Amino acid sequence: MRVLGQMLENYDTTTAEGVENGLREVMQEVALAGLYRGGFFEKAAFYGGTCLRIFYGLPRFSEDLDFSLLASDPEFSLEPYFKALRDEFSSLGLQVEISAKRKTVRTGIESAFLKSDSRLFSLAVHAAKTIKIKFEVDTHPPPGFMTEEKLLLQPFSFYVKCFGLQDLFAGKMHALLYRNWKTRVKGRDWFDFEWYVRNGIAMNLAHFVMRARCSGHLKEESLSEQGFRDLLRRRINGLDVSAAVSDVSRFVPDAAALKIWSREYFNDLAERMRITQR
Repeated sequence: MRVLGQMLENYDTTTAEGVENGLREVMQEVALAGLYRGGFFEKAAFYGGTCLRIFYGLPRFSEDLDFSLLASDPEFSLEPYFKALRDEFSSLGLQVEISAKRKTVRTGIESAFLKSDSRLFSLAVHAAKTIKIKFEVDTHPPPGFMTEEKLLLQPFSFYVKCFGLQDLFAGKMHALLYRNWKTRVKGRDWFDFEWYVRNGIAMNLAHFVMRARCSGHLKEESLSEQGFRDLLRRRINGLDVSAAVSDVSRFVPDAAALKIWSREYFNDLAERMRITQR
């Protein structure tokens, strides 16, 4: 429990929301440690919002752990890594329940849920509710992404194989443009888009095209920079900004920073967005 206490010292735990966000991220880091010990990163790389948060400084919390295999493997399963995950939590005095998510439709995503024992977590870090983390592994990834080794110091020092920033940006823009939720706007996509642009990170258009072709959203073999910008502007001009703000507010430390959000603002960001053809 001492290690968990040290890890939680990095978070604001003066509010119930702060405790929950801190606990979730601590659990995510312990889960990454378990996957590392199990040899998972010899086959897969970490990407998505949680990767961006933990390793690149994105100032918002994220709920899921998203991974991509380095090479396509339709028979891949997370289950061989469950023991390493359980052992990692057990070494910190915590018991977890891990189960595979059964799907009626076969997809390229292998999922599992990691759920803490609510009482043990409540006692350890004063949590009043169960923290759930969803694992997703892309078993048929698009080619053309670069990875790098990123260091995590807690609960011990280890390296995690992560997508590079330009390819992370490409994956985020694929989600932002093509996510099809009829009754929900994922404001976290727009928060991340803003962060990439503000930090001067270029998007790898070639990797975006590969993702869009693999998902069936793009039929052509190539897409010009202007064609991409046109897609983005159409998405922005149909955005429900208030719904986007509502979605992301609980994940950021300063919701007042979202007051500037508007379609005009996002169009201005789109003009400043850097694009590379690497």
